[in-house]
Amino acid sequence: MQWKVRSRRQLYGSEWVNLELADVELPNGQRIAHHVLRMPRQSVVAAVLDRARVLMLWRHRFITDRWGWELPAGWVDDGEDSAAAAHREVMEETGWRPGPLRLMYSFSSDHGISDSRFHLYRADGAVLEGPPVDVAEASRIEWIPLSDARTLIERGEIDDGASLTALLFLLEFDKA
Repeated sequence: MQWKVRSRRQLYGSEWVNLELADVELPNGQRIAHHVLRMPRQSVVAAVLDRARVLMLWRHRFITDRWGWELPAGWVDDGEDSAAAAHREVMEETGWRPGPLRLMYSFSSDHGISDSRFHLYRADGAVLEGPPVDVAEASRIEWIPLSDARTLIERGEIDDGASLTALLFLLEFDKA
């Protein structure tokens, strides 16, 4: 049962987000207006040191008014490879140059309303190149013990979807 898009129109557009209104016909023939968020792809990196620690940023998010630990992440520019974006974001946000990147998994964050897509990478090791380029990204940059991840998740200190997915995937499936 596939929905049919009869038409769509842009309600708002920027480099960060585009909002469309789609006229959609459901399999039963009913027509509805459905909002669609179009967003850039994102790359997320779990840089792991000695198979025991992961590079994270402590930051405040004004939208949710919450503090928490997050993995380095950012948008993939038009025409840019997601691995290149992942490498660039780790450098900009932390000052660390990640080791070779390996794609762990890609996922859609909320495909009922958005085309947002995340690419989760693992980097084994990193070399400190200097201070982060973007000093407004985080209050602290630390190598967090992987053994602390569950406790930090339970306390709500790691709760953004991309970091949660990458860490849980790393801990459960990516034992390399």
